[in-house]
Amino acid sequence: MESIDTELAARIRTDIFLGNFSAGERLSETRLCEEHKVSRTPVRLALRILESEGVIQRGEGRGYTVQSPTVADIAQAVQVRGHLESLAARLMAQSESRLEHLPMMAQAIDAMNEQLELGRIDEPMIHKMRSANKLFHSTILTACGNDYVNFTCRQISHLPMLAVGSMVFDRSVLETPENMERGLFRLRIGNVQHQVIYDSIKSGDAVRAEAMMREHANVMIEYIDMFEKRDEKLSVYDLVAYSADDAEMSGDN
Repeated sequence: MESIDTELAARIRTDIFLGNFSAGERLSETRLCEEHKVSRTPVRLALRILESEGVIQRGEGRGYTVQSPTVADIAQAVQVRGHLESLAARLMAQSESRLEHLPMMAQAIDAMNEQLELGRIDEPMIHKMRSANKLFHSTILTACGNDYVNFTCRQISHLPMLAVGSMVFDRSVLETPENMERGLFRLRIGNVQHQVIYDSIKSGDAVRAEAMMREHANVMIEYIDMFEKRDEKLSVYDLVAYSADDAEMSGDN
């Protein structure tokens, strides 16, 4: 179970991403205590967590001010994660112990194919796809043999679209049968890329594994670009909605 301060940090972080606090706004410890019905100690510990994440910054005196990330910040962080996952794929392909971890990756690929064969997108399907996607990506990060790759990914995992195995969602896929089929097609492409990454790691082809993972990771950037073209006022709040657990899905990463 999460500690009170960690859980509280998550709540405040969500409020910031949802726009309930404005950029530059001072966070009042008293207000946070009252709103979340906790004492000052967990609030102060939660604020320190958020400061370490760069979500807030210490202002003059003892207070903190909101430093909410922008859409451009999220895109840059996604780019960093893509490079880290590409490195992880290359390192795993070079690892002598890689065969030990391949069954979990194969399990994830099979689970996603099983869902895709249903030919529909709904909440149960989304939940299972997310779980399988997380298993695939987390296996590579933990099996690559470089603990700092996984550690660095965790440092930015609190941002929208940056959790390991995060998937992109677009509610428009449920509007028409054509949109749903387009969403399923994108998901199938994503899992085909998973298969290529798996085969490359299995055969020890580090160059191919790295290149395919980079291409796979770039899909997230492409989605952000697509959302920005669709909505000139795209906000971090919108990115939260596109990557929320209960949203509808159009693609994966």
